[in-house]
Amino acid sequence: MRFDRMNRRHVRALAAAVGVPLLLLAAGATGWVLTPGAEPTAPPVVGPPAPTGAAPTSAAPERVPVAAPAPDDLPVVDYGPAPTGFPADPDTMDTTPLTEGLHPTRRIAAYTAPGGRPLAFLDPTISGVELTMPIAQRRAGWTAVLLPSANRTLAWLPPGGHTTVALADQIVIERRHHRLTWYRAGRAVRSWEVSLGQRGQETPLGRTFILGRTPPPQSVYGGVDIYALGSVPDDPDSVPAGLRGAHIGIHSWYHDGELGRNTTNGCIRLTKSGQRELLAEVRPGTEVVVVDELPAPPPTA
Repeated sequence: MRFDRMNRRHVRALAAAVGVPLLLLAAGATGWVLTPGAEPTAPPVVGPPAPTGAAPTSAAPERVPVAAPAPDDLPVVDYGPAPTGFPADPDTMDTTPLTEGLHPTRRIAAYTAPGGRPLAFLDPTISGVELTMPIAQRRAGWTAVLLPSANRTLAWLPPGGHTTVALADQIVIERRHHRLTWYRAGRAVRSWEVSLGQRGQETPLGRTFILGRTPPPQSVYGGVDIYALGSVPDDPDSVPAGLRGAHIGIHSWYHDGELGRNTTNGCIRLTKSGQRELLAEVRPGTEVVVVDELPAPPPTA
């Protein structure tokens, strides 16, 4: 699976990069190649040992709905828009951290519900970059994950064909205060002022996640790697033609004069030092939540 090459776009008369692109929405258009293996993979989550006592005889085992066979011609979720028909994330504005991620170990089918209809396949990688999706729900032996290349959407996966990894971090973005806060183990670590999407191209609300990282193709990004998110513009037709099909990203800029303003095409833009710190500390698969405002400012604000 690989990302489609996007059309060239311009940022204040700067030309777009070429290659197999991972495209993000900045203040203008550009394209990047994802960096495979840029972040270490967390070890599988090891649960507590099973109880040694006998299970109560009165408790019937939970019935696991059978997964219907998936047709071979189903689409594969990649960097382009995900297939429609998957359920909405009912808790998309919940800022309770999602602490586990799911990594496919082979091609697996994604369903509408436990025992529901298969709509697409998920591969272990997107353009050679390992795919890890935050786990949002578990029900009847099935697991719901945040779907990549879609906004506020879940996909249900049957047992088997995947492993789980621990997710220690969370990123919360407040649109009203132009603030990004990095949390670890539920505690605020750092906050930064950020630039967000301009009117009509607002940074999409709800839960998403870090899909992967990519090196900057141009000096306007301050020479710092970029994080591509699983989210896309809410209104694809609102962005310039060269940005159609692009994803939202977290990245720095060549100057900090627009921090605290709505000037991007949907991306989250912060300082170079802040971006470097996130790149060093926060792994792909980490949950990102965009809200209008938190009930109380984080202690780092």
